Amino acid sequence: MGDEAEGPFGPEYPKINSVYQRDEKGRFLVGKWAEPEFEYLADVPWRWTEKIDGTNLRLHWNPEPHAGEPGNVTLGGRTDNADMPTFLVAALAPLNDPGLFHSVFGDEPATVYGEGYGAKIQKGGGDYRPDQGMIVFDVKVGDWWLKLDAVADVAVALGLPMVPDFGIWTLREAVSMVRLGGHAESAAAQKPRPIEGLVGEPLVQLFGRDGHRILSKVKLRDFKPGRFIDPEVDWPAAAAAPEEVRHAAQAPA
Repeated sequence: MGDEAEGPFGPEYPKINSVYQRDEKGRFLVGKWAEPEFEYLADVPWRWTEKIDGTNLRLHWNPEPHAGEPGNVTLGGRTDNADMPTFLVAALAPLNDPGLFHSVFGDEPATVYGEGYGAKIQKGGGDYRPDQGMIVFDVKVGDWWLKLDAVADVAVALGLPMVPDFGIWTLREAVSMVRLGGHAESAAAQKPRPIEGLVGEPLVQLFGRDGHRILSKVKLRDFKPGRFIDPEVDWPAAAAAPEEVRHAAQAPA
């Protein structure tokens, strides 16, 4: 059950819906939740991490013995048919290490999800890093999605960075944080640049009636002038102050 498809690179990552619906011109309709679950969960704690502006990647560990190795590692994009730049594939070649993945996951199949990021990947990618690499944001082992602390442990074991933790906020607070404190700086970048946005999940992992994971994202660009319609005048009193937002990000352990 769920919306992720199985393939040679492991299950595809679940679709993450933006917090609000859009009109026919693609503008955010502030206050009109994209999913009924978002409205129901708008005032409970969610855990938020920084959204990285890159290209979606999957590293899949298949523990079936292959060519004398304890298993094999495959690198894929967001979908099984996604193309990846050759320079990014070359940069990630050292991760094709069955021994390393066996030491981390043993005989359990696992998929590590992240963003390919850095120079030549998206506009301004060089602000993150001058070369290219992968930054981890989630891990699935067998049928289990790991908790954020365990995801961070996997990233360390593989020698990869983890997306920065922006702390615990309600869904309404996170929207206000991005909209009103949109000048918050990325904690993943080596050069100053604003965050692209936040990705969140309720503190207690939840699933919809069709089995999809409850995840949401709030992107800074959706609150640029002309990109949204807001019928409300007042915003939640819990909105984070810009100074607080600037210091909200925590470096990954």
